[in-house]
Amino acid sequence: MQAQGNPILLSQSLQDLLHIDTVQVELIPEKKGLFLKHVEYELSSQRFKSSVYRRYNDFVVFHEVLLQRFPYRMVPALPPKRMLRVGREFIESRRRALKRFVNLVARHPFFSEDELLQIFLCFSGPDVQNKIRESLRGVGDEFMTCGIAATAKELLPPDIQAQFVASRELIRNLYNSFHKLRDRAERMANRSAENATDLLLFGKELSTLGSDTTPVPSWASTASNTWGTLKQALKGLSVEFALLADKAAQQGKREEEEVVEKLNLFLDLLQSYKDLCERHEKGVLHEHQRALQKYSSMKRQMMSVTVQNKEQISVEQLESRIVQETQLIHIYLHITSHVLTAFIDSQIQGHREMSEVWNDLKPKLGGLLPNGMPSPPLSPGNWQSPTSFFPTVN
Repeated sequence: MQAQGNPILLSQSLQDLLHIDTVQVELIPEKKGLFLKHVEYELSSQRFKSSVYRRYNDFVVFHEVLLQRFPYRMVPALPPKRMLRVGREFIESRRRALKRFVNLVARHPFFSEDELLQIFLCFSGPDVQNKIRESLRGVGDEFMTCGIAATAKELLPPDIQAQFVASRELIRNLYNSFHKLRDRAERMANRSAENATDLLLFGKELSTLGSDTTPVPSWASTASNTWGTLKQALKGLSVEFALLADKAAQQGKREEEEVVEKLNLFLDLLQSYKDLCERHEKGVLHEHQRALQKYSSMKRQMMSVTVQNKEQISVEQLESRIVQETQLIHIYLHITSHVLTAFIDSQIQGHREMSEVWNDLKPKLGGLLPNGMPSPPLSPGNWQSPTSFFPTVN
């Protein structure tokens, strides 16, 4: 969707893009294949009401064809393929990266309208890779079939080169800052997960103390049965510490899914812009000119749509795509407010839930103090002398 008056300008908001589609990517537990086992994913699209199964190699072919179909657009990178010693952590990390990839593609204002995306999200035939490749044969790349290509030069501002340089510098700075934010958010999520483990183990040790069955020597026992009373109280505390551990684990999961993943999504988009600029600088223009000559000689046999007949493609025409992709970055910048809101909400919810459990736990400490004796202050400077707890003997 373009703004009225100038077809190069985009009119969507971030909310518009997010509403285009949401694709879930879930891991299929079973590994298939006779010799080399592979992981399979279930992709579910809200927009198409579809559910299909895809392997990593299907993503690779889809990614390759996207680059051929849209050489001047931001095509997000795929996570790396790792053949040996693939652990659970790596598989989960790759699943999340694939989910970010397919959602960025599905919500792109131009990818979302292309048949290629619908094939990837909906086709359930036996050979999806060939189906994806075949979709490009009768179409060619986007520039050849775009109606505004001939007038792109007139639509661009005269100082496009200077703006392009400034934009690249801004996006480079954005990437560096958001990368640091992501790293800090990831550390906080990891600390919450570690805190959950520590709380659970702390409670288990209290339970171990409370369940100790070692006989107490007669000379150490007292009429008040101090150790027996303590054991009973300690054993009961493990339930609250298990609950605290569960709350801390939920906090870490919220931070990972609502904060870290949103930052990763934006970083993936920023990286795809940097990759696009590198492709532009490395001579994509010349590669396109050669491809255009090849398509022109074959169009009567293989082209099913009208291809614009131009002998020369200007740099300005190609940069009209980068102008739109730059706008897309700035539209996605509003994700910052989503991230901060999710971060603050997760902290409020986490601290509130933890505080409720701590408050419920504190009254149960009464069984640890004999005869209702108040606990001594924790600061050594405020400790009373031992004699202050006992009457003076004359």
